[in-house]
Amino acid sequence: MQVVEKSSVVAAALEATTSDEQIVERVLRGELGLFGQLIRRHNARVYRAARAILDDDSEAEDVTQDAYVRAYEHLGAFEGRARFCTWLTRIAVHEALARARRGRRFAPLDAETQESSCMPTRSPRTPEQHASDDELRALLEDAVIRLPESFRAVFVLRELEGMSCAETAECLGIPEATVKTRLHRARAACRRH
Repeated sequence: MQVVEKSSVVAAALEATTSDEQIVERVLRGELGLFGQLIRRHNARVYRAARAILDDDSEAEDVTQDAYVRAYEHLGAFEGRARFCTWLTRIAVHEALARARRGRRFAPLDAETQESSCMPTRSPRTPEQHASDDELRALLEDAVIRLPESFRAVFVLRELEGMSCAETAECLGIPEATVKTRLHRARAACRRH
């Protein structure tokens, strides 16, 4: 029993210390099962990026799965110029935007994502504070929904996902200066709203 526990602890430690790029190299050399580690590491980020663009959870799940399939199929094309998570998120963002352009509307951000990213957590909270937070969350959600598609994508990736300007620019295929301009305008539009 102890041998099994030790080996699982060692495997978990190795998984945590192995970089994405090292895992990619090993997958390309034939250790195909390691691709699951990449999925576990980045699933939440990829899903949230897709969910911010699409109107429903099932569409976001489909985009997330499609992104992993496409990444796996084109893993040999990953050049390492950007981090793997940026490359993977870019695949998901492009797929989500393509689906949105085909007639889908953008969806409000779910309360859980906004609460964890936008609202500071304090304890204990009074019922009045919870009500105030809910009202503020609804206002922010409405303001983000009203943003034009190009501003919304930049806002979500920068503010909610915490990506850098360079990563956001890489994901969206636009210059960093454009990311900064769109983020500035998105923030101003949210403040006005």
